[in-house]
Amino acid sequence: MELKVLGQDNTPPLTDSAPSGGCSSGTCGSSEDGMSHLPDSVREKVHNHPCYSEEAHHFYARMHVAVAPACNIQCHYCNRKYDCANESRPGVVSELLSPDQAAKKVLAVASEIPQMTVLGVAGPGDPLANPERTFATFHEIADKAPDIKLCLSTNGLALPDHVDEIEALNVDHVTITINCVDPEIGAQIYPWVFWNNRRIKGSKGAKILIERQQKGLEMLIERGILVKVNSVMIPGVNDEHLKEVSKIVKGKGAFLHNVMPLIAEKEHGTFYGVMGQRGPSKQELSDLQDACAGDMNMMRHCRQCRADAVGLLGEDRGQEFTLDKIEAMDIDYEAAMEKRANIHAGIEAHRDALRVEQAEKETPALIAPASAPPARIAITTKGGGVINEHFGHATEFLVYEASPEGVRFIGPRKVDNAYCVGPDVCPTGDDKGTVLDVILDALEDCSAVLSAKVGIEPWSRLEEAGITPSGEYAMDLIEEAVQGMYGDLIEAGWAAKDLEAQAAG
Repeated sequence: MELKVLGQDNTPPLTDSAPSGGCSSGTCGSSEDGMSHLPDSVREKVHNHPCYSEEAHHFYARMHVAVAPACNIQCHYCNRKYDCANESRPGVVSELLSPDQAAKKVLAVASEIPQMTVLGVAGPGDPLANPERTFATFHEIADKAPDIKLCLSTNGLALPDHVDEIEALNVDHVTITINCVDPEIGAQIYPWVFWNNRRIKGSKGAKILIERQQKGLEMLIERGILVKVNSVMIPGVNDEHLKEVSKIVKGKGAFLHNVMPLIAEKEHGTFYGVMGQRGPSKQELSDLQDACAGDMNMMRHCRQCRADAVGLLGEDRGQEFTLDKIEAMDIDYEAAMEKRANIHAGIEAHRDALRVEQAEKETPALIAPASAPPARIAITTKGGGVINEHFGHATEFLVYEASPEGVRFIGPRKVDNAYCVGPDVCPTGDDKGTVLDVILDALEDCSAVLSAKVGIEPWSRLEEAGITPSGEYAMDLIEEAVQGMYGDLIEAGWAAKDLEAQAAG
């Protein structure tokens, strides 16, 4: 049996026994993924969860079903829209589903994308403001597709009331969005909460929300349910405060903290967008994530997904599974479960083999003096942990930082449109320049970009911007390629030039 990764026609095939592709030393292996200290029971819950494991997100997919339209709080950064398939941000969906429709969609996706391991309810409102619809969906999936993990994301206001049912349904992963632990700061983020049939405004409402979030967090931890905390970084509002939030949730046992940038473009129609509240710069976000990390797992691979996202993190195949399309599908889920089990076994065997390979390898020393500055290097990938995406086809870049101490993942950089998606739709003239401008802006802090292939025009523009392009590391493991490119930069005199620029600046 042969299956192309997530159905992408230009992706190398995976076989049941040995999936192609690979992962790098920093993303392959539980020890490198920050998981080696965990009990086996916890590692089992996260090893194939693309949101809870940075390594797993190279291999496994997720999906969200939009069954929860109502919300019980108002956030200044949120404006839920239901009709824009081209927007990628939380709260946006194309189709609102009933629990029955959601279950059918899950079976269809899991049959067509066997690497899909996780089903989440994340909106477009709050799942626990719509408990009947949310739990009816979970009951359907638990009955019809018991091999799929169940997750939900919530603002936490109603969480303490539903922990029993969450536990009974074996929902092992819950995400709580916690933006503050100070009601005065909360009043700047949440104009109101709807609690006990009353709309409560300002700091009073924020205080209730904070107390309920913390109580829900404690209850989940007591029952062994893994909790990821999402926090939106809002410059000038809660950016410094999030360090305190991180300490508190870590102290209570949260498994993972995900500090995300505020999305506040004016066209989205949010309060913050209309009022001109800026989002954080790339460096500000990275610095805050570092400050919050400490000895807690920090999520850096979040894509701030739509409430109906389907596929690998960083891609959205939802338009392949609209209601009209899934109605026409003939789904034999028993057969699909067998195929899924074979594919998953192949992926895990491949990951194990890579761990053994990495353990047996001598880690090469970086070609860099201890005083060399770090370099940020962007890569393009379609998954599998290797450099296997053409520069012109990329809709996101993964940014790593190399230094004399090693390589670490910084985070993804989205670009709305690929530079080139085929001979009939490649940009020309002003459009071509505009797309490249967007990419160059996204990579402004990078010293190099590694792709399977880079065209002549983008190669020239990258060099003009001081970014070294390379196709020499095609199909290499990501972190080994980043380390190799760092050595190439050092050998080419990049570090000396960078230090001179810093001194001059």
